[in-house]
Amino acid sequence: MARAMAADIPDEPGWATAKTLAEALPYIQVYDRATVVSTYGGHATGEEGLAKLFAADAVLLKLLGVHPVVVHGGGPQISAMLERAGVKSTFVDGLRVTDAPTMEVAEMVLSGAINKEIASWITQAGATADVRGVGLSGKDAGLIMVEKASRTRRDSDEPVDLGFVGEPSRVDPKLIEGLINSNDDYVPVVAPIGVSQTGETYNINADTVAGALAVALKAKRMLLLTDVAGVLGEDGELIRQMSLAEARAAVASGVVKGGMIPKLETAIAAVEGGVEAVVILDGRRPHAMLVELFTEHGAGTLVRA
Repeated sequence: MARAMAADIPDEPGWATAKTLAEALPYIQVYDRATVVSTYGGHATGEEGLAKLFAADAVLLKLLGVHPVVVHGGGPQISAMLERAGVKSTFVDGLRVTDAPTMEVAEMVLSGAINKEIASWITQAGATADVRGVGLSGKDAGLIMVEKASRTRRDSDEPVDLGFVGEPSRVDPKLIEGLINSNDDYVPVVAPIGVSQTGETYNINADTVAGALAVALKAKRMLLLTDVAGVLGEDGELIRQMSLAEARAAVASGVVKGGMIPKLETAIAAVEGGVEAVVILDGRRPHAMLVELFTEHGAGTLVRA
């Protein structure tokens, strides 16, 4: 009787995993020693299960030869802490006005609790292989210098003073480059806090920070993890890929609305700045980063030149 071949028993434990790894090989080689900047925001911060999965995926990327850099937000946690502290938030066109007391709480939450928690999850997930998360903010080693952000109301040209809300004016990537190119395995985790030339602390949009870092680090990919599948067309279907021209047209025509507009604008700016491609994808789905980087199908909407 002929001996059964492995192909005859596809359900045998282990073979499906081996097949998946083999299929990922071409993509693993594409990203070998490449920098990938990823956001980690409101879709997952504060949810321990998602945090652990994200941390494990970041460790896996590092062990596969990729240099992941994580930029996180924390709007919901800032709001909760402000409420507990009795600090009232004011919003203009959906943007939080950050006065001095609010900035103090924002820095405490972002650079303290959230930043160190994410770094700790990465360190725990990578303990066996000694992959370590390193928590930073834009204030460390002059990483991110900022200028005060200027905005006008949507329904008029009236200027709005958002207080201590900034835009990156200069990014010095030396600190992060030193970490990712070290002989040891470090994963930088960056809080979106920067400092002005006069030493004042400013809060920055996390996607904006990710875009600025991706350009400065000459990243191959930037992953904007959000709470939707990606950019949706007029028919409500996911747009798998967009050129810069198509992305600009989607914003100008009103096809893209609400919070997706600044994400797409960030993607456009990053690609124009030299990032090979930006992907907007659903960070609530487990292993979204791995599906995007290491499978033929990818995930979300890819924006490239």
